[in-house]
Amino acid sequence: MRYGLTMFATDTTWRIDDLAVAAEERGFASLYIPEHTHIPVSRRTPPPTGDAELPEGYKRTLDPFVALAAAGARTERIRLGTGIALLAQREPIVTAKAVATLDLLTGGRIDLGIGFGWNVDEMENHGVDPAHRRERVRETVLALRALWTDDVAEFSGTHVRFAPSWSWPKPVQPGGPPVLLGSAPGPKALAAVAEYCDGWMPIGGAGIREALPTLEAACAEVGRDPASVTIVPFGTLYEPGKVDYYASLGITEVVLRIPAGPRDEVLPELDRLAVATGTGTDPDPHRG
Repeated sequence: MRYGLTMFATDTTWRIDDLAVAAEERGFASLYIPEHTHIPVSRRTPPPTGDAELPEGYKRTLDPFVALAAAGARTERIRLGTGIALLAQREPIVTAKAVATLDLLTGGRIDLGIGFGWNVDEMENHGVDPAHRRERVRETVLALRALWTDDVAEFSGTHVRFAPSWSWPKPVQPGGPPVLLGSAPGPKALAAVAEYCDGWMPIGGAGIREALPTLEAACAEVGRDPASVTIVPFGTLYEPGKVDYYASLGITEVVLRIPAGPRDEVLPELDRLAVATGTGTDPDPHRG
């Protein structure tokens, strides 16, 4: 089993480049960070956490691609990803260039975790109709792949359009970075995974076994081998029994949630998880 990490990185948490160095030193396979461009104070959309008030961190998230570039510049092996990027709110041509550049500069270490988004207020500020965000995400992914792979790329959809165009650099990874949809195990989300994503990141890691028949049926609908879909439980808490359960489903990587805090709070948890998971042995407390 490979173990990744995710932290709700902000301007008040441990620097993401320092965290990436410490995670790589301890043998973790990947590091993911989230995205929110801003949080409108209107707050018409209830918090996804179920809390009465939206946690402070949502207002303070870093730009994920800039932050991952900083992390990539100081590391050599650890994979770096968005968990998750809000593609409906992103301009596709600019995003394709940013991701391709990041993949090039990190030597092909980028994973693009994406989501449909939940914050209606935020989407509307970007000119996005929330009712059509799923279709917009689909077209954006297809457009990204065209820009990443074709010498002359073009796209004509309902929400995304551009004329025949040149766009370099191309990503190091053939076909571009893996695209992983972060979502609950709903039928619409699993149909999207089967059609245009490389994998599925079930948020929290629950409900996977029950969702497998739906995912298999969605793959059959588009003529895809279900074995080609990578499943990465995302933002889960480490428990040995839970990991054994994931392994029994054929899962080979789990992304663990770590606290969003300063170095003195996060580093001991990294050390604990490194020993518990076997990614590292007796980490030097003076490292990182």
